[in-house]
Amino acid sequence: MLPLIIIGAVLGTITTALIMAYVFMKDKKQAIGFDRHMSDREIIKRLLGYAKPYWKSFILVLVIMGFTVAADILLPLVIGDVASVLGQESFEYRHVLLDAIIYFAVLLVSSLCTYLQAVILQTTGQRIITEIRKDLFVHIENLSHNQLNAIPVGKLVTRVCNDTNSVSMMFTGLLVNLVKNVFLILGYVIAMFCVNVKLTLLVLCFVPFIFLFTLIFRKYSRKAYRKVKNAYTDINTFLSENLSGIKVTQVFNQEGTKNRQFGRKNDRVRKALHQEIFVFSVFRPCIYMLYLFAVTILFFIGGRDALGEVSFAGQIITFSTIIIFYQYISSFFTPIQNLAEQFNRLQSAFASSEKIFTVLDMQSEIVDSSDAVEVEEIKGEIEFRDVWFSYIPGEWVLKGVSFKVEAGQTIAFVGATGSGKSTILSLICRNYDIQKGEILIDGMDIKKIKISSLRKHFGQMLQDVFIFSGTVRSNIVLKDESITDEEVMEACKYVNADSFINRLENGLDEVVRERGNNFSAGERQLLSFARTVVHKPSVMILDEATANIDTETEILIQDSLEKMMNIGTMLMVAHRLSTIQHADNIILLSNGEIVEQGTHQELLKLKGKYYNLYTLQYRKELLK
Repeated sequence: MLPLIIIGAVLGTITTALIMAYVFMKDKKQAIGFDRHMSDREIIKRLLGYAKPYWKSFILVLVIMGFTVAADILLPLVIGDVASVLGQESFEYRHVLLDAIIYFAVLLVSSLCTYLQAVILQTTGQRIITEIRKDLFVHIENLSHNQLNAIPVGKLVTRVCNDTNSVSMMFTGLLVNLVKNVFLILGYVIAMFCVNVKLTLLVLCFVPFIFLFTLIFRKYSRKAYRKVKNAYTDINTFLSENLSGIKVTQVFNQEGTKNRQFGRKNDRVRKALHQEIFVFSVFRPCIYMLYLFAVTILFFIGGRDALGEVSFAGQIITFSTIIIFYQYISSFFTPIQNLAEQFNRLQSAFASSEKIFTVLDMQSEIVDSSDAVEVEEIKGEIEFRDVWFSYIPGEWVLKGVSFKVEAGQTIAFVGATGSGKSTILSLICRNYDIQKGEILIDGMDIKKIKISSLRKHFGQMLQDVFIFSGTVRSNIVLKDESITDEEVMEACKYVNADSFINRLENGLDEVVRERGNNFSAGERQLLSFARTVVHKPSVMILDEATANIDTETEILIQDSLEKMMNIGTMLMVAHRLSTIQHADNIILLSNGEIVEQGTHQELLKLKGKYYNLYTLQYRKELLK
């Protein structure tokens, strides 16, 4: 009885230690506010929603899986039969040969089924993940500017790439293998009961400990995986920002500082991974320990009963029975150990899924109203009626702003930084929604117009021009295949962009590197002008479009602006007052309020704030 006493003592000690650790972690979890926003059931339900269209493929996989499960259960019986035959004083070689043929045939069918299962799962799983990535990207596109400003780009990249890869593992084998291992365990238990009830009951004595260890491991692994995911998100966010601004880092000689910051974040990833590995390294040996104890009891009690020919429930334990049970115990604990590894990966997939669904559950702050309509044509008449707006509640950026723009007019907004000029341009396109007042387009409240219908009539040219990697042509047409090369070149000539495009070796097919860094600021601005003109907008918006431009390019841009004023309504923000002298109306803003408005000449005659601002700029130009 000594082996049984030792096994009981070890199991009791380990179980007590794990339970105490579990209770301690639970208290600590509450102390630090550790919480999970979505349950496993909710996550599985939502993921199965993506898998539902492919249910036939999963049914086929389950059928194939049935053959592999049956094969795994049958093989130990074949080996036991061989052992029984070989244990006889006289046996027929044909019997052994037949068992060998059956063994290899079953093994061949099992391997073929495993291959087919893997192919179907990979194909189906990748289709599901493609849909998730697509939904995620489209949803991010529809978020408001305010929401996008609040979320680091690196975090969104992590959601679309890293987290979907973790979910991909679940669909390409994890869930099906979990089901397979569950069926294997149940099949082994049934088979063992059929072979010998007593030995089966002895093996099942370890099942409560398996469930207990799994429950404890589940809590620890969930926490560890969340730390890993958060650490990866943090380092991806850091890389996204600092690689984009690495030139600034070099200019100010801050490489050492950034290296130390990266080192701390990298160290956080390392510690999180170490914790994850530690959790798993404790659980797997615990399951293996249960396997060794089960084998020990099998040999101790089974061997003693076999020698004494002890009968239990009408069944006598033989040495072939012990061999069969040894195979079954190994097979019984193998899927349990696999479940540990698969559960480890499942927690990773759940942690990633939770983060993906958190983004998908974000409701855009800017949405179409229920009665919003499509607008096929916009004349360009714009009116602000007592508009109040704030980015932060209570801190008003615009205070009761009212003005009207007739169709085809050119309106310029001037004023100090933070006076609300750029905000007005953003509000017209519904990048943000106002808190009070009304904004009308052709007499219709912009909230009554569908966002996509509203924005397609606007062309925006900003100070910080964003150029995509690709070609000159792709940056102008923006993947609109209906625009011909003739239309592209006509737009380029109209805005004087042809002056540098014709000098390029490949013309419109010239390669554009990331963010257009192989073009000057002026060339990028002219490309944005061509991009706007070729899409034929009804209203054009220019926000500091001539800032940071060299004198030669500014002359080209000024000429382009004068031409574009004839296309439709134009709204401009400019610090250089020389660029807005021909505007039909100039609105001077101060602290979110309109203080002066009129033509260039009218405002000069007033000799107010605009006059002082223009005089100051004129003197600076003379000093140059």
